[in-house]
Formats: sequence, C-alpha cells, structure tokens
Amino acid sequence: MAEFALIDLIRKRCDVTRADVRLGIGDDAALLAVSPGQLLAVSTDTLVASVHFPHEATARDIGWKALAVNLSDLAAMGAEPAWATLALTLPSADVHWVAEFADGFAELARDYRVALVGGDTTQGPLSITVTIHGFVPEGAALMRSGARAGDGVYVTGTLGDAAAGLRLLSSRRANPVQLSARLHRPMPRIAQGLLLRGRATACIDVSDGLAADLRHICTASGVGAQIDAGALPASPELIAAFGTDDRRALQLAGGDDYELCFTVPDALAPDLLRDLADSGCAATRIGHVVSGAGVNVRDARGNLVELPKHGWEHFA
Repeated sequence: MAEFALIDLIRKRCDVTRADVRLGIGDDAALLAVSPGQLLAVSTDTLVASVHFPHEATARDIGWKALAVNLSDLAAMGAEPAWATLALTLPSADVHWVAEFADGFAELARDYRVALVGGDTTQGPLSITVTIHGFVPEGAALMRSGARAGDGVYVTGTLGDAAAGLRLLSSRRANPVQLSARLHRPMPRIAQGLLLRGRATACIDVSDGLAADLRHICTASGVGAQIDAGALPASPELIAAFGTDDRRALQLAGGDDYELCFTVPDALAPDLLRDLADSGCAATRIGHVVSGAGVNVRDARGNLVELPKHGWEHFA
C-alpha cells in the first residue's frame, strides 16, 4: 500500500472530531484553536520495538499503549487531552498491522476525545512517536517542583504489575491476565490528575520506576523522600506470583506502571483521598517528604532497602 493510502486508512479509523480542530489531517499543518485562559501542555514519547514493547505484543495493543503513555504525561500535569500527532515508522506497508494499530489507538482516543490532527509515515525499523497536546488553566498545572518537607508521598493504583507481566512473559511463565493487561494496556490517570489540581504540591507519572521518578520530584523540589517499603500497594496477582524481595524490586524499579506519584500536605489529604477513591482509582500513602536529598526506602524494621537498580534509563 502506498504512503498516502496508509495515512488515509489511519485517518478514517481515528475519526475523533473536535470543534477546536479548524483544520486537521490533509494539509501541510493542522490549525488548532486554544481557548483564552488555557495553557497548552505538550509531550512527546517514542516507542521502539523490543525496547518499549515485546515482539509478542499485538498491533492493537501497541496502538493503545502508544497513546496511553503520552496521556499519562498529561495526567501528571493535570491537563485535559485534546489533540495528538502520530509519526509511524514501519518496516513495510502492512495494511492489516496498520489497521489493527489504528483501531487500538482510536479505542483509547475516543475515551478521552483525542483528535488525531497530523503526523508522518516512513519506512524503517518499527517505532512509533506520538505528540500529545492538552489544556490546563493558567496557574493550575501540576509540576515536579513544589514538594515540601512534611508532605505525604502517595501513588495511585498498584505498582509493579507491568514489570511483573514482562518478566513472566520473558521467562515463559504463566502470566495472569491482570499483569499482562497492565503491561500492554496501561490506563492513563487523567481523571485523577484533574482531581490533584490545587491540592498536590508535586506530581509525576511513574514510567521509569517509582524510585527513579520520585527522585525527579526530589531534585526539582530541593527535598528528599522517605519511603516505607511495606506500604507499596500491590495487586493480588503480583503478590501471588512473586516473593517479597522480587515484588519489592519490581514495585520500586520495574517501571511501566503509568500511575501518578504525588505529594500532598496532610491537611488536604483526607478529602483528596476520598475523591480519588470515588473516581475509581484509590491512592496510597507510601512515605513522606523530608529535608535533604534523594530517596530512601526502609523496611518495617527501619533498615535501608538496597535495590539492584533504580529504574529504566536509556543509554545506561
């Protein structure tokens, strides 16, 4: 199939329409309207075969995940999704693969009213780059730089499921549906990010591993964090599949969770936790912000927990 036929196929399957898209796919550039009083939040992520998704992943799941990881960045900023662009590099013009990919992308795009407004297709090793655009009111954006000593440290959902799913897949062990789903179809916490506006002092999405991502908050805020290893939220499937030490390593350094890690003053925590639970995704307190620098993790006896690594890092 020719390039423009592939583009037309993707356009037809990703058919979300929005009034603020004045001109979408089909011209040299999209024309998009930003409402007064809103800031435009923009983020880009690239997914590369065998790095960000295993070769066993279906095209539909890859399409979903390509958008989901970008939506997670908007969630961490407290932004509402609006538009996306897609750059798709393919070894060959496989119509069936592209159709399945577009269907997975569109399935999630419709849930969040994300309009695909442009992009590119080219030939080469399989990789997908999505740029996501969203809106956040002036002064309402969540950032990494506001944590203060005494704030509680929280995470939404559970940690370690996606990394566990990947390990089980790699070792050919039985893979519970929950763990596999968290690996292939992460759920962006958009609704929860909106609830954090005006309440959380700092926020980040957990993509490279909790310890690594929380360290970014600490660095940006000029503080440290103390984490209770026993408080890390775990799914029943993770508990059943791994012992304590392996489970803890997956939760702290496994990555691919796409949950939100955030800090909140104690006075604001009760109402926020109730609202998050009502939203369908509860949050758990896992520690607190301290003066100093870095992230320390301690067990129930107060002993420092040492990890073999601190999270995913390209070029390491």
